[in-house]
Amino acid sequence: MFHLIFSLPSLYVIARFIAPMPWPLSVRLAVALLALIASQYHLFCRFSSGSVFAPEMPRIVVILFNWAFCAIFIIALMQLVTDVAAVLALVIQHKMTILPGYRYAVGLIASVLAAWGVYQAIRVPAIKNVTIEVSNLPREFEGYQLVQLTDLHISRLFPASWTAAVVDKTNRLGADLIVITGDVIDGTVENRKKDVEPLRHLAAADGVYAITGNHEYFFEPERWVEHLAMLGLTPLPNRHKVIERNGAKLLLAGVNDLSAGRRDSAPSDLAQALENAPPEAPVILMDHQPKNARHAAASGVQVQLSGHTHGGLVAGLARLFESANGGYVSGLYNVNGMTLYVNNGTGLWPGMALRVGRPSELTLITLRTPSSAEKD
Repeated sequence: MFHLIFSLPSLYVIARFIAPMPWPLSVRLAVALLALIASQYHLFCRFSSGSVFAPEMPRIVVILFNWAFCAIFIIALMQLVTDVAAVLALVIQHKMTILPGYRYAVGLIASVLAAWGVYQAIRVPAIKNVTIEVSNLPREFEGYQLVQLTDLHISRLFPASWTAAVVDKTNRLGADLIVITGDVIDGTVENRKKDVEPLRHLAAADGVYAITGNHEYFFEPERWVEHLAMLGLTPLPNRHKVIERNGAKLLLAGVNDLSAGRRDSAPSDLAQALENAPPEAPVILMDHQPKNARHAAASGVQVQLSGHTHGGLVAGLARLFESANGGYVSGLYNVNGMTLYVNNGTGLWPGMALRVGRPSELTLITLRTPSSAEKD
């Protein structure tokens, strides 16, 4: 069923875009076959690794598959708009003629846009500066900075060289703390050992902390938590860490991903994560998925940092992601007095590597009290 669903855009493109082209039948059949092959990218991923989530193919092949798959997706969207317009024209009894030149233009635009979108997806992300106001922030933590990395999806698409560049860029920011809010990898420990090795060099004065995302549970979650801990990424599975500055306290809490309980692992448990927490300390919560933000706000959390949505991938399509994520897709939200930040992601799932208007980000977050933020 999964592969059939992902075939639908290509079948639509074949029927409504390729078939009407003024080409010889042999050419149309050849192009249709290429479209079908591109649509089965995830099936080839399964053949290469046993999982649709880890393409174990050369990086250039993964990039080309993503380009072709995304180009088909964009053509399908543009063709759908054209067909809706044609139907509306019939309703008002106005004949609409679609010339071959229009279809060539659609194909060219889709190909270029897909190439740009894939490039935007796989580049080393730019730094994004975000200021978050915390009402009960102790003055000792005024201007405290942390880097949020999320959805790295280290894989054949995001290999060791990319990871090393992200690590270097992160370290040069000199933040007080580094947090990684899930989906660190795609693949088994054996297949990803070299690609995640550069994470060993992440460094911050108050440490590097990580939680699981849903993709960790597609592979070897316990082994991954242990391996990443060996690299210096301290796990916070339904736990917290108190950070102190001259007696003042800031609490960093983490929960397992919401999918953990369905994968025979300890389920997400915010109450456990906050157990015995100092009541005066503001709480920063790492939760991979943003959908439970209202529960976190009701539990006394001041700031929640999430990812998972990849920002909606394409500007204008955020509504397709809202219902599955509690209405939160990208950026800052005020959730009953709590600040939720949904990060677009440092990388993204190599099964759909496309970003148009939703850039990846390496996020530098500065904590401020409301009064100091107003002065700035």
